[in-house]
Amino acid sequence: MLIDRKVKDYLAETASKAPAPGGGSAAALSGALGVALSEMVINLTVGKKKYVDVSAELAALLPQLMAIRHQLEAAIDKDTEAFNLVMDAFGLPKETDEDKAARRNAIREATLKATEVPLGVMQAALKAMQLTLTVAEKGNKNSISDAGVAALLLATAIDGAAYNVRINLPGLPEGTPFRQEAEASLESVETVKEKLAVSIASTVSANL
Repeated sequence: MLIDRKVKDYLAETASKAPAPGGGSAAALSGALGVALSEMVINLTVGKKKYVDVSAELAALLPQLMAIRHQLEAAIDKDTEAFNLVMDAFGLPKETDEDKAARRNAIREATLKATEVPLGVMQAALKAMQLTLTVAEKGNKNSISDAGVAALLLATAIDGAAYNVRINLPGLPEGTPFRQEAEASLESVETVKEKLAVSIASTVSANL
């Protein structure tokens, strides 16, 4: 699994001529790193005398952030697996009408999966950004820059995953419920992300 490899090995494989791991996997990794930084800021805050009033509130965020990080860690591999399914589907035989029908169905199902994974990354990273705003506002001010980097990485995860959703959507039939839901989710997540990014950046800048 990609998540179990050394960082250098993952980077080398991403840099190779192999098409996967690619942008979707990298977006998930970016999100996982962002969550980890938010967790770090909390761990550098909880238990400090100066932050006794917010320690319990911030400590309560840790299980949520850890769950999101694990989800994003899993997506590092899931995105690559979904891409490989799409490639396998396109490689199916298309000699007979039955072959063509089976190939179309396989491509549609694989494309659906390849869209679901980055959409999930977007939604998970957005939830983490919402929690990171609280971390930036109430966490250890000596680590405010780390909260800022966390937000940047999470925003990148959302933007990168959005690219992967958009490149796959045309492969799904227009008017299908999932495609409509995905398009609506794209717009909603990106709108909220922009507002959060501005709020977190302002909080970080005010405390540097």
